[in-house]
Amino acid sequence: MKLKLDIDPDIVAMMTAEVAAGEKAVTAAMRQAGTGLKTAWRAQITGAGLGQRLANSIRLASFPKTGESLDAATLVWSKAPVIIGAHDTGPLIRSKNGFWLAIPTPAAGKSLRGGRITPGEWERRTSLRLRFIFRRSGPSLLVAEGRLNTKGRAVASRSKTGRGLTTVPIFLLVPQVKLPKRLDLARDAERAASAVQGLIVANWVEEKIG
Repeated sequence: MKLKLDIDPDIVAMMTAEVAAGEKAVTAAMRQAGTGLKTAWRAQITGAGLGQRLANSIRLASFPKTGESLDAATLVWSKAPVIIGAHDTGPLIRSKNGFWLAIPTPAAGKSLRGGRITPGEWERRTSLRLRFIFRRSGPSLLVAEGRLNTKGRAVASRSKTGRGLTTVPIFLLVPQVKLPKRLDLARDAERAASAVQGLIVANWVEEKIG
């Protein structure tokens, strides 16, 4: 006597298909979560008034780069971690040499190299000398004798009589400054992580229905 056992449907084929569906679901979920987090972080940065250029420093990488895997992962990071981290934590900033932090006023203008202008760069650019004024109440000052142009920037006076010449505050001098916390990246990261399970289930069901 011979017995023949046929299993219909094929269990092995079913399991193989289920694993493949799981790989697709997990991979799609991780990519969706990563994209959502990148978008949320960029929106936070622009919403805080930190500019599109800094927002664009947020990047995304998904693994595996091709194909699907149950171990799929996504990485969201910034190409400007020091700047982003400072706005995310709101640190207390002190001068490196233990003296003063020079905070430029609007009359100082901006650095030609981008970012905050320094007293040394300002003097080289304007050919004016800065003078220190100590104040007991409020920040001390670095001032210059010049005039304000139409853009509100301090420049050298071209008048031989001294007409329009005035003492212009160029930098405020403070021993330290507390940077305000303007971002909450952990909040969006936690939301993205919490959404992963639901995304996996949604993609798995969609794959099976499809």
